[in-house]
Amino acid sequence: MAVPAVDIQRVTHRYGTHVALQDVSLQIDPGVLFGLLGPNGSGKTTLFRLLSTLLPPSEGRARVFGRDPTEEPGAVRRRIGIVFQEEALDESLTVRENLRFQAALYDLHGTDRRQRIDALLERLHVADRADDAVADLSGGLRRRVDLARGLMHRPDLLLLDEPTTGLDPAARRTFWTAIQRLRETEGTTLVLATHLMDEADRCDRVGILSDGALVVDGAPDTLKAELGDETIWVESDDPSVLQDRIDAQFGVPTRIVGSMVQVAPSDPASFFSRLYEALGDRIRSATLRTPTLEDVFMVHAGAAPNEDSDPVLVRDDDVGS
Repeated sequence: MAVPAVDIQRVTHRYGTHVALQDVSLQIDPGVLFGLLGPNGSGKTTLFRLLSTLLPPSEGRARVFGRDPTEEPGAVRRRIGIVFQEEALDESLTVRENLRFQAALYDLHGTDRRQRIDALLERLHVADRADDAVADLSGGLRRRVDLARGLMHRPDLLLLDEPTTGLDPAARRTFWTAIQRLRETEGTTLVLATHLMDEADRCDRVGILSDGALVVDGAPDTLKAELGDETIWVESDDPSVLQDRIDAQFGVPTRIVGSMVQVAPSDPASFFSRLYEALGDRIRSATLRTPTLEDVFMVHAGAAPNEDSDPVLVRDDDVGS
C-alpha cells in the first residue's frame, strides 16, 4: 500500500486560548488533486503552515510522504513545492534567471539544471519569454513562471495558495491547462486552497474547514448528490420565523444557512408553488436548483463562500520554496 502524500491524524492547534484546528484527520493519496475550502478563520492557514514545516501541531501528528514536518523539516521541504498567492519572483530578473536562482536553492547545477529549466519553460508555454524580465510579463504569464519555480526541484507535493487570484478567465483556463498537463506528466500531488467553486469542482476530492474542524471531505459529485436531486433555497428577512412556519405547515426538512433556508421536500418542483402561495409574504426570493458545490459549502460551513478571503499561505524567509 502506497504511503499517503499527506497523513494528518487528530491534529489540534492552538494560538494561546484560540483553537485554530480542532481534531482534524485527513489522508490524501499520491497523485490526487485535493481542494481545500473554508471561510476566513476556518484553519486553512494553519493547516498549510503545518504541512510546510512552519508550525508544529499542539496535538496529534502530521506526515508528508511518511516524514514528520516538525522532526524532519529538511526532508519534507525537499519533497514539497509552494506557489504563493503573490508570485515569489524577482521582477528585475529575467524568467530564466529567476528559475536558475530557484534551482541553486536546491543544489541543481549544470546539465540537470539547464534541462529542467528548458523542460518547464516548454511545458508551461513560456519558452519564448525566457529572456524577458518578469516585470514585462502579464499576470497570466507570471503565474506560469511562478508555477515553474515551485516545480523546479521536482516536488512530490505542490501546495497552491489561491493560484489564479487576479487572473482573467482566459489566463485562468491556460493556468489550469498547465496544471492538468503537470498531473499527466509528473504525477504530482496537489493541494489547492481556493474560494472559487469552479476550481474546486476540478478536484478529485474537496475538504471543507469550518471553525477549525474538517466538516466534510469527499468527491465533489458525491457531496452534491448527498443533498438530493433538487433543493429549494429561500431567502428571508427572518429565516428562523420562516423555518418555523414551514415546519408547522408542511413538516418537511429545513435548514438555516445564513439568511437562507434550505428546504428539502420529496417533490421540490410541486412544493415550490405551494410554498409561495402559503408563505410568499415572508419570502424575499427563492430558487429551485440542482445542488452545486456552493450549496455543499453553505450547508456544511454554515456560510456562503467569501470571495475576499485572506491568503492561505504567507511567504516566510525560512522556507526555500
